[in-house]
Amino acid sequence: MLKKIDWHGQIGRRLHLRQLHVFFVVTQRGSMAKAAKQLGVSTPTVSEIIADLEHAIGVQLLDRGPKGVEPTSFGRALLRRTLIVFDELSQAIKDIETMDDPAGGEVKIACPLGIAFSVMPYLFEHFSERYPRVLIHFDEVTAESTTRDLRALRDRKYDLLLGRGDLSSPAEEPPADDLNIETLFDDQLVIVAGAKSKWAARRRGIDLADLVDDPWIMQAPQTGNHRILAEAFKGRGLLMPRANMVTLSMSVIRHFLANGPFLTAIPRSVARFSALKILPVALPIRPWPVNIVTLKNRSLNPAAKRFIECSREFTKSMRQGKSNAGLNNRF
Repeated sequence: MLKKIDWHGQIGRRLHLRQLHVFFVVTQRGSMAKAAKQLGVSTPTVSEIIADLEHAIGVQLLDRGPKGVEPTSFGRALLRRTLIVFDELSQAIKDIETMDDPAGGEVKIACPLGIAFSVMPYLFEHFSERYPRVLIHFDEVTAESTTRDLRALRDRKYDLLLGRGDLSSPAEEPPADDLNIETLFDDQLVIVAGAKSKWAARRRGIDLADLVDDPWIMQAPQTGNHRILAEAFKGRGLLMPRANMVTLSMSVIRHFLANGPFLTAIPRSVARFSALKILPVALPIRPWPVNIVTLKNRSLNPAAKRFIECSREFTKSMRQGKSNAGLNNRF
């Protein structure tokens, strides 16, 4: 059984920030020599610092082998908290910097393709007009990468994520009790066509059976788009239409819908920003929230807080079911 560690006598006076930094770099690089090169010191110096850290805490933090080093269970526990320590220190420095420029700072964001294509450009425009000195770091990710993206959020790569549906509980992820999940608005799947489609002028209800033989652009079976559409056709006792193309690329989808008879099913939020005709087709209404996700125990910097506030304001009309036409001109 591990003996109780005396924080004040054993750790408080002997543990140094430099030791934690070296430990962090070693675990990231997987090698004492590579860490030494990155830190600009000798390998024996790195080894000595790690040994002093292990002596101060009283446990072995790293397993050494011919292929390098990797953290022990004790090392992984320390690494998780070390990441938080350095992140909070980094946030503190940014907070101090923004005291000279309260409207400045930076925010790091990621979201999947559909949201990136539709809502985000207008939201960024709205935010940047209000806070022109805030630097936005933005990554567009695939809808299937939820596990990886949550890990990046927990690793402090992003301040916040935006995504559809349940981001909180992929099977391979830890429990989501460390996440704040706020719904910005509920989306809905709709069937759309281009202006040249024979269906574009129809204002009354269109039956799914009428669309079975039309050319379709589908999304992959694992996507929410495909699942909801398949449920709708099955509920009507119909087979899914044959796909003429399978893609998530909105630039490709818009091209083919604008220039031909193709149909596709996309979220309403994407359609409303894409100049596509939403057809009057009844589809199952399923909760499909667009969420904003942050870490509960992380102090958000002022720029990230301001971005979340702008996100709530910008999507207010979408929560109320109103049109967003002209939003980018109004703000």
